[in-house]
Amino acid sequence: MEDTIVAMATAMGEASIHILRLSGPEAGKIIENCFKPQNKERWLLRENFTLNLGVFIDEGRVLDEVLVGRMLAPSSYTGEDVFEVNCHGGPFVAQRILQACLRHGAYLAEPGEFSKRAFLNCKLDLVQAEAVIDLIGSRTETAANLALTQLSGGLSETIINLREEVLGILAFIEASIDFPEDDVESLDRETLDSRINMVLVHTKNLLAGSKTGKILRDGLLTVIVGRPNVGKSSLLNALLDEERAIVTDIPGTTRDEIRETVSVGGILLRLVDTAGICESKDLVERLGIERTWNALKTAELILLVVQANTPLTEDEYHILDIYAEKVVVIFNKIDLLKDEHLVVVSEMGQWIPFSVLQHRGFEELELEIKRRVYQGEAALSSNPLLSNVRQISSLEHCYSALRQALESIRQEMPWDILSIDVRQALHYVSEITGHNVQESLLEDIFSRFCIGK
Repeated sequence: MEDTIVAMATAMGEASIHILRLSGPEAGKIIENCFKPQNKERWLLRENFTLNLGVFIDEGRVLDEVLVGRMLAPSSYTGEDVFEVNCHGGPFVAQRILQACLRHGAYLAEPGEFSKRAFLNCKLDLVQAEAVIDLIGSRTETAANLALTQLSGGLSETIINLREEVLGILAFIEASIDFPEDDVESLDRETLDSRINMVLVHTKNLLAGSKTGKILRDGLLTVIVGRPNVGKSSLLNALLDEERAIVTDIPGTTRDEIRETVSVGGILLRLVDTAGICESKDLVERLGIERTWNALKTAELILLVVQANTPLTEDEYHILDIYAEKVVVIFNKIDLLKDEHLVVVSEMGQWIPFSVLQHRGFEELELEIKRRVYQGEAALSSNPLLSNVRQISSLEHCYSALRQALESIRQEMPWDILSIDVRQALHYVSEITGHNVQESLLEDIFSRFCIGK
């Protein structure tokens, strides 16, 4: 924290502009040594959040004409004095300015070091810091909106309130330990039971939404499965709106998994097109079919494509039986059916009448995917959603510790035993926002950031 750090804030390569970011106690001094403003009087006013035109100089040479942004502590992203140098694009120009900053005393920033300083200076908590990563990596509008909600502090506020409730319970127990002469144990235990139950309800509600949050963040692993020539690859191509998979009338065209991603209704589907399930004497095709069965075990959603004008096979019934909760049946090629049969098909519930050829059924499929992801709700609720695996795991541990505390109360355990359980719950909920966090965890989280962020 005593060092001044510098890094590229834009990816290296040819571009219109590049941005270099400086942060730390000597950032202003380095800029003063290297930057010659066009309007010196304005520069000397030291106004915050301003852009100043000038030239960047090192060892008496002009390196480039630049714009320097000034963001002074404590109002900057890191909470320190921050300067951003906007130079012309091109790796050579940017590298010259970066090397000049290093020669004048700056250190090259590590991955995520700017955001780590923001956390250490209480500008961000860990939930917001991890939301920055998610926002950068978001591949759908819904994922970006979820990350923005977390970055704005909505989820942090919910977790902090939950932590305050657990802290209040611990204080209640500690008071009972410190003042045992107050003979109100039966009333205390009844009150404590009620308070822990209330926190458990809040925690359970947060965990209930975490499944949706994780899907919106990471995507839904979706396996397209069916017998040969039912239209699996045609469905994949139609969802991607490109000819990604080869489509022919020859059975067994797809012999290996094809993996792609696509946004459907704002939900990222991690699609896996698989080999058609059938009996085969071909060794390569049999290996592909074996991979298909393995893919079904890890799938979060299965699109079972069946042919409308033929009866179901034994394998299709087997998939429906084993994986019923995550199967959506695509009743494909309804264009081959007569009109009277379409009425029957439309009343089959989870069976979506479909025709890739006529582009029918795609809206119904999107609605069904949304229904499953949002657990019956029309869209994202106003409540903040957990989406990060680390955060979900910590909250699950908090929930388990509170359940154990509740069990200890009902078994009339001593107050100091109750205190251990509640302290464990407090530890885990504090980990989420960073109120209680080890240096190794910080290193792991911020190492996933890019350099310059």
